[in-house]
Amino acid sequence: MVLWGATGQAKVLRPIIEGQGLAIACLYDRDPSILPPFDDVLLIGDMTEFEIWLEANCVRLAGFAVAIGGGHGCERLAVAGKLSSFGLDALTLVHERAWVADTALLGDGCQILAMAAISEEARLGRQCIVNTNASVDHECVLGAGVHVMPGATLAGCVKVGDCAMIGSGATVLPHITIGADAVIGAGAVVTRDVREGEIVVGVPARARIPETRLVSRGLS
Repeated sequence: MVLWGATGQAKVLRPIIEGQGLAIACLYDRDPSILPPFDDVLLIGDMTEFEIWLEANCVRLAGFAVAIGGGHGCERLAVAGKLSSFGLDALTLVHERAWVADTALLGDGCQILAMAAISEEARLGRQCIVNTNASVDHECVLGAGVHVMPGATLAGCVKVGDCAMIGSGATVLPHITIGADAVIGAGAVVTRDVREGEIVVGVPARARIPETRLVSRGLS
């Protein structure tokens, strides 16, 4: 398979990939400062060269995964769309020590990392990441490109819009709706709905005041 991205997320995904009986044939990363994370896997940093490599090797590839974490869900979706245009399939990766309920639905390209839990009737859109020791409880609905970061908890019946990010150790209480592109800060406890594009932090979580407002109010 092909892995797009050659930083820490690639290192985390490799054992999952190999645990599913696959191997990484090639890495691509456009950052010229990136050093190869693996001695035994080809790293390509030029898009033209990468496309030539894909054309020559696509028949033997099972598909691809996008190793872009953080709050870059929209970028992850865009890359997935590009790789799909080459005729490759987005592979869903589930760590052997994660738990996914039989009634849960995972979209194409989802990544469920070690010790994560996806409970009954949860629905995840394509290219979601549920990171180490994070949990998505019963009947949660996640849009495309969502990232639930390490140790975060979504209680039952939470809805999360496309490309939102739930920070490490955050807790979202039941029946809350998180808007698209919203960011929940690390360790926050979300007790109310969060609007599209809103950044909330703290316990209980409140909207972060932009720096321009802090200056105008003499708070910085």
